[in-house]
Amino acid sequence: MTRPAYPPARRDDIVDDLHGTAVPDPYRWLEDTESPEVKEWLEAQGELFERAELAGREGFRARVASLLRSGSVGAPTWRGDRYFFTRRTPEQEHAVLYVADEQGERVLIDSMALDPSGLTTLDTWQPDKEGRRLAYQISVGGDEESLLHVLDVATGEILEGPIDRCRYSPIAWLPGGEAYYYVRRLAPDAVPEGEEQYHRRVYLHDLGAPVEEDVLVFGEGLEKTNYYGVSVSRDGRWLTISASRGTAPRNDLWIADLATSPHEAPELVTVQEGVDAQTGLHFGRDGRLYVFTDRDAPRARICVTSPETPQYETWQDLIPEDDEAVLSDFAILDDLDDPVMLVGWTRHAISEISVHRLTTGERVGAVPTPGLGTIGGISERPDGGHEAWFGYTDNVTPPTIQRYDARTGETTLWAASPGSVTVPEVRTEHVVYPSADGTEVHMLVISPTTGSGPRPTVLYGYGGFGISMTPGYSASILAWVEAGGVYAIAQLRGGGEQGEQWHRAGMLGNKQNVFDDLHAAAEHLIATGVTTPAQLAISGGSNGGLLVGTALTQRPELYAAVVCSAPLLDMIRYEHFGLGATWNVEYGSADIPEEFGWLWSYSPYHRVTEGVAYPATLFTVFASDTRVHPLHAWKMAAALQHATSSDRPVLLRNEAEAGHGARSVSKSVALVADQLAFLATHTGLKK
Repeated sequence: MTRPAYPPARRDDIVDDLHGTAVPDPYRWLEDTESPEVKEWLEAQGELFERAELAGREGFRARVASLLRSGSVGAPTWRGDRYFFTRRTPEQEHAVLYVADEQGERVLIDSMALDPSGLTTLDTWQPDKEGRRLAYQISVGGDEESLLHVLDVATGEILEGPIDRCRYSPIAWLPGGEAYYYVRRLAPDAVPEGEEQYHRRVYLHDLGAPVEEDVLVFGEGLEKTNYYGVSVSRDGRWLTISASRGTAPRNDLWIADLATSPHEAPELVTVQEGVDAQTGLHFGRDGRLYVFTDRDAPRARICVTSPETPQYETWQDLIPEDDEAVLSDFAILDDLDDPVMLVGWTRHAISEISVHRLTTGERVGAVPTPGLGTIGGISERPDGGHEAWFGYTDNVTPPTIQRYDARTGETTLWAASPGSVTVPEVRTEHVVYPSADGTEVHMLVISPTTGSGPRPTVLYGYGGFGISMTPGYSASILAWVEAGGVYAIAQLRGGGEQGEQWHRAGMLGNKQNVFDDLHAAAEHLIATGVTTPAQLAISGGSNGGLLVGTALTQRPELYAAVVCSAPLLDMIRYEHFGLGATWNVEYGSADIPEEFGWLWSYSPYHRVTEGVAYPATLFTVFASDTRVHPLHAWKMAAALQHATSSDRPVLLRNEAEAGHGARSVSKSVALVADQLAFLATHTGLKK
């Protein structure tokens, strides 16, 4: 292998002084996306990528596409005798939203019918309390800038929309379907330049009325990066508003009695404010208020109280915190002589559901599940009932929807993914290894059922924002293992696999723990004969892109190849781009001396050193990504191409009309095939 001829990239003598530390930034010019020089450089990078050796790309493309022909299916959302659900057949690019009632099922929203190019995605949807109207949000080209519409379910007629600036907006319908609360950003001309993605407010909107007449209900004068949640109880009496500063693992929470205060000016009563905990509320049909919280319970618990006295002092444990499992979800089945609560748990990221008496919380049984895998949200009929539905998947099982009947205690298949696929046989092992400080970390290792190592191996991790790495059907993992490789998924600190303490052990000033956990996972795989450094790759995206970007700078000798997707890499300036300012509660801010020290200690872009033999590295980024700007990868790619002494390539794959989130199946197939082929080429996997 010979060293690629990289596109020239000038290095400017830009050095900032931050808290007495000299911070060089030679590629800041790559932040100017409109610059002809930047566009020329990106075009040259694209040509370099097109010339790159990608062993077995067409084979991976075909196999990933065939494995994705399983399609998908979503759990039902019930409104009376009518329910809403999504399904994607093997031939479809996107899932389609359906409604079903006594007349059968029919299509409500088909993204491809709206836009045959495949660039339009259905971001979220919410039927009203009677199931007669549906609010839904769509965006185009991956930008996630949702436009809100409302349609009549019976006729399909669009009743209003588009309403812009509704990204990540919940919809809280009032009974009757004539009004709803929602969240909308202020207009760009009403906020300081550069803050257009922030400044959300909660509004009350009358269906069909001009948005200019919406009533501002909440959010004025509060933190600019706040996200707001809003909901209305099934009977329409209780309003709940939640506020979180960015992605902080804590929220302030209020409720209002809409029977005694006007909808447009609800009298909010504080449930918690300024408390370092996450709490959510559910108003039961029995008149009790159910409190889901990690306050004084990092693995979470469920408490009960009265809506009239919702404060912490009145909470009583119904489902106490477990010593080992993390409480993840619950549902109430009350059309029974002895009503029950179903409680979802994850135990080392494997899901289970227990059954408890609703009155006392006493455990009385368990819900049968199809296997050792991941359970999606448990849902019931809002009007009460004896049935619940939940999604299920594992490493070799495409998503299914299961139905549990509390009268019989049986779980049955409600809906399977509509496609038929041949899934390879794989072996999954759950291993535990020590990290640098002795902390035990769990890892799933998926490998072929025949033969033995060492083999080309991909180590995947995320380690942030309390997100758990749980088993699930993955075409990319199955294609890799079927080709003879091993795929390992480490449950690093920073995730939620062991509860909120596990998350906090990998955030802010503890972030190095996450990187140490990954390095220790790699060393364990090597020490146990699963792989070798010459055969070991790491892969991650978004916060996981930060993970592998840091790993390749801290331990370049440990990894042969890296796939780094939609990453954060310049941790000194990350707050200036995309949604970066909402993440300083996870990472810290370079404006604060102590927190700057955390970021400076590992910021991958600033840790690139000339003359080091870096692993083969592929950056994959998306032009419409409004969460993590691709400039992070651009700057890092330029720095690595300049610095590395290795012949192993540093490549950049820029994709147009795609973003951080949902995309069409064909775009997913193309991306995964390129990533797997790159990893195969540089770990020696023969495809």
